Amino acid sequence: MKAYCEGLDLVEAVQKVIKAASNKTINPILEGIKITAEDDTLTLVATDSELAIEKKIKADVKVEGETVVPGKFFSEFVKKLANEQIELDLNEKNQLKIKYTDSEVYIQCFNSLEYPTIQKIDNAQFFTISQSNFKELIEKTIFSVALDDSRPILKGCLFEIEENQITSVALDGFRLAKATYPILEQTARVSVIVPGRSLNEISKLLEDTDENIRVFIQRNYLMVQVDNTKIITRLIDGDFINYKQIISSNFATTVTVNKAQFEDSLDRASILGRISNDNVIKLSIKDNMLTLYSSSEIGNVTEKINIVQNGTDLTICFDSRFLKDCLRAIKDEFIKLCFTTSVNPCIIKANEGENYIFLILPLKQFT
Repeated sequence: MKAYCEGLDLVEAVQKVIKAASNKTINPILEGIKITAEDDTLTLVATDSELAIEKKIKADVKVEGETVVPGKFFSEFVKKLANEQIELDLNEKNQLKIKYTDSEVYIQCFNSLEYPTIQKIDNAQFFTISQSNFKELIEKTIFSVALDDSRPILKGCLFEIEENQITSVALDGFRLAKATYPILEQTARVSVIVPGRSLNEISKLLEDTDENIRVFIQRNYLMVQVDNTKIITRLIDGDFINYKQIISSNFATTVTVNKAQFEDSLDRASILGRISNDNVIKLSIKDNMLTLYSSSEIGNVTEKINIVQNGTDLTICFDSRFLKDCLRAIKDEFIKLCFTTSVNPCIIKANEGENYIFLILPLKQFT
């Protein structure tokens, strides 16, 4: 293999694909990045057998070939070569020479024949959605994905692809997030569970634009391609929790509040809880006023916000981090907080429309 490419192109490609390389494996080759030189293209790919990211860049290929470089070292080294033209030259000892200006480095590579085969997605079902809507769909739900391994099914978002719309649902046992967005074209009507880690990388790939993309689903895999970058992820097998029975539609108290005011007050009131590591925030709803209260050995904070209240007065406590996660995902000027009792979940939703719903379990009250 022998090829020339621009350093900046190579750096950007490496930084994208390295996120799929494994950093905890008994198989060292999964820590590597596979580089293939063919025609006028360098193709870089990394995978941990669950997630694969592939990126193509232009190159002047003199000799076609492929190899697998140690991912971490290669990533750190080429980062310093963004402004150089780079020569990649693989010798008969499977050593890759990286030449730039009058300097060079040799890297001992892995045998590319031992690298896992990346799943091909051919003749797959698909749906079409705007990049901005798909990005928002992910961002409105991914923060509620479970992080621990006790219930693997909850480490992903449920995608329900129905006629003309897609719904994403995530829950971790303490909160739930649900969002629905329109799709423009489809051959797929399925329910699948997509790993949260993979969705996080897909979200980074998407732009806030109305340009449409196709999302492909084939057997146990999902693929997204934007420009010259492709992400393929294995889906999570199993049955998701019946989330619909968790979401109440009857409320004793409903509050309409300015989202920015609520978020600012919550930020200030939660500082004490953050310092004391309990993150407890008390909400009191009375006489069209929402009072936020936090307390620790250092002192206490009281914040008051004017609201529109419908229903009975109520006092309830939450983990402030869960509230803040929801508010960060919301762009609306006004939102609704819906309650049944002080020991039942709170529902947060748009003041107008129903394209997202967040549910948070309360904490035991303090005095």
